[in-house]
Amino acid sequence: MAAQPTWLSEAPAVNHSAPWETEEAVSAHVVIDMSEHRHGPPGNISSSGKIVGKSPALKAVFEQVERVAPTNATVLIQGETGTGKELIAHAIHNTSSRRGRPFVKLNCAAIPLDLLESELFGHEKGAFTGAIAQKKGRLQLADKGTLFLDEVGDIPLALQPKLLRVLQEQEFERLGSTRTHQVDVRLVAATNRDLMEMVKRGEFRSDLYYRLNVFPVLLPPLRERREDIPALVGHFVELFGYRIGRQIEHIPPKMMSALSSYHWPGNIRELQNLIERAVILSNNGVLHDPLPTTRDMGVFNLPTTLKDSERALILQTLQAVGWVIGGVKGAAARLGLKRTTLIYRMSRMGISRPPLQGRHDVIGSAAWEMGSTLHAWGGRTDEVRNGGTN
Repeated sequence: MAAQPTWLSEAPAVNHSAPWETEEAVSAHVVIDMSEHRHGPPGNISSSGKIVGKSPALKAVFEQVERVAPTNATVLIQGETGTGKELIAHAIHNTSSRRGRPFVKLNCAAIPLDLLESELFGHEKGAFTGAIAQKKGRLQLADKGTLFLDEVGDIPLALQPKLLRVLQEQEFERLGSTRTHQVDVRLVAATNRDLMEMVKRGEFRSDLYYRLNVFPVLLPPLRERREDIPALVGHFVELFGYRIGRQIEHIPPKMMSALSSYHWPGNIRELQNLIERAVILSNNGVLHDPLPTTRDMGVFNLPTTLKDSERALILQTLQAVGWVIGGVKGAAARLGLKRTTLIYRMSRMGISRPPLQGRHDVIGSAAWEMGSTLHAWGGRTDEVRNGGTN
């Protein structure tokens, strides 16, 4: 095997068997080795897996993680989509006294609102149509461990008082039951939405917001820690080269400069997907240029809000794949989302395929719309069964 390329010298080795590695975690490898600036006894962050990057902004995040992890305080992780919020939640759990106990996650945006209460609190047999057996909810499954609520801003108002009660009293009732269950759960929540603005608009309860916001952790977008991009690029090149069986020995300096200057609206998840595609298309050990051109993607205006950033990334990806949602080459796979989750977010943001010209195109567009609706409707059961995470 050829000698290690010089541009990989600052990137940590790939951890191919991280015990808590998930799709979200793989797409956001941002954990650094804390041993260089740890002041107390060694914790578990560095042993959980290497987190690529040594920027001041990233070090500040992990100083917060090390400070709050040993406590039982509720943590609210905020940041744009693709910044690695789930990975930070795992780091908090793995550095706490609850490590070795359950880490249970629930994506509040990926489960239909009428099923979210059952998923969170559980239900009794006969509690509703289709409840053919008793079911434990995520709260009970997370007893003595950590419950991670992703996209917590999507919890409906009617359900928020029940979650508030759990945070305050550590007790709840299953759907269809009057028996009170006691739990010992540490809650870590995450969102890419501005909850304070939602409170002002009456879309989120202020008392729940203040109870969640005991210890806020704000993850910086990739554009605010550009000094980490070369190491991240090297890490993903090595990771996907290993998976695909293709060795990349050279990244042109101009390409690395362009990657470091790109605005990355999709953050680390976008970087991961572009590098994976670049490795697949590479020849002769030289990394293929992964950045989209103006001709391919159109003129891109920088988004001004988190919602605009997410909407722009979804539109950009859909256009790049010809509005194909599912499959290994579809938009959902590129964004690191489940197909049904992407369809739900498109519906919520008012994103639909633009009308096409010509009789056959119109038929094809109608079939696409109908197929997306059927996929979203029919895919819910599987998604709930699998936890609705992305």
